[in-house]
Amino acid sequence: MSKVCELTGKRAMSGNNVSHALNRTRRKFNVNLVKKRFYIPEEDKWITLKVSTSALKNINRKGISAVLKEARAKGFLKK
Repeated sequence: MSKVCELTGKRAMSGNNVSHALNRTRRKFNVNLVKKRFYIPEEDKWITLKVSTSALKNINRKGISAVLKEARAKGFLKK
């Protein structure tokens, strides 16, 4: 399973661990993903999405229908 948000397209990025002596070693910054079920009243069905917590905040602000429409327009969601 890939670590990619299905609504925003956020994915893991790479960077450095920096010690006190400024030694740098490569590391990965993973996305904070949550598997969540949403009810869509227009289609009268439940869907399960793997979304980042920032996408959850967007859903709380705008509503699931508006966020799904934006994700489809940007090409992140196939359906």
